[in-house]
Amino acid sequence: MGERKPTRREVFLQVMEQVIPWDLLIKAIEPYYPKAGPQGGRPAYPNWYGYADLSMEEALYENEVLRRFAKVRIERIADATSLLHFRHLLERYGLCPKLFELVKTHLDSKGLWLKEGSIVDATIIHAPTSTKNRNRQRDPEMHATRKGKQMYFGMKAHIGVDTASGLVHHVLGTAAHVSDVTVAHHLLQGGEQEVYADAGYQGVMKRPEHWHRQVNWQICRHRIYVLPGQEQAMLQAHRFRERAKASLRAKVEHAFRIVKCQFGFRKVRYKGLFKNTAQLFTLFTLANLWMVRHHAY
Repeated sequence: MGERKPTRREVFLQVMEQVIPWDLLIKAIEPYYPKAGPQGGRPAYPNWYGYADLSMEEALYENEVLRRFAKVRIERIADATSLLHFRHLLERYGLCPKLFELVKTHLDSKGLWLKEGSIVDATIIHAPTSTKNRNRQRDPEMHATRKGKQMYFGMKAHIGVDTASGLVHHVLGTAAHVSDVTVAHHLLQGGEQEVYADAGYQGVMKRPEHWHRQVNWQICRHRIYVLPGQEQAMLQAHRFRERAKASLRAKVEHAFRIVKCQFGFRKVRYKGLFKNTAQLFTLFTLANLWMVRHHAY
């Protein structure tokens, strides 16, 4: 019989095994992680498929590919409680943002950041709207917002992306109703010459937190106003400018696609912004590593 064709999951995990700087991440977590007793402790390993803690445990029992990636034997698989405690440890000591910064520094040492420009954007992550719970209410830290003619309930993931590499350099989680313009200053690297954004950021340069910045803001526009007799020439120039902006701004969508489609983070799993923002840092850390998988690494 011929050799078995590897599944997409196997290929994905093989690539991630090569690009993740395991030693760097383990060294950062080790001071906070409980030391194993005489009988040996159960190992910790990443979860980026959107599994709940119990589902992660069951998936490891059922899937040999996941066990091989986690380097764990079936008799030493961590139970759901161990996974829960490890996640709480990451949250308690603020390790998810620290790991994100460590990987940024690691990629910077590989020459993958140019820092000449940034792209800022946000996407809505849905939250359950059901009130069938103990408190008979929706998550008080989530909020409703309107996009176009559609109403959404949940949180927003705001990111800043490097225009040259497409890598994410800043992450921020807020309730869905928070205006993109009001948090744009948290998404800049500092020192960039140009910033690209969609029409939701119009007027951002007029806000006081940006007065000191020498930045050329490239904001997309929905429409233009032209004088009679100049319609055709003005429209052509407008379309050319907007197409140029869109071609660069599209890089920010790559990171969102990986987090939402590759990792399945379309809906929040936990209650409150703190836990879900911690997960955002983890996912965008992995998204950055996935985006550089084809580089000499």
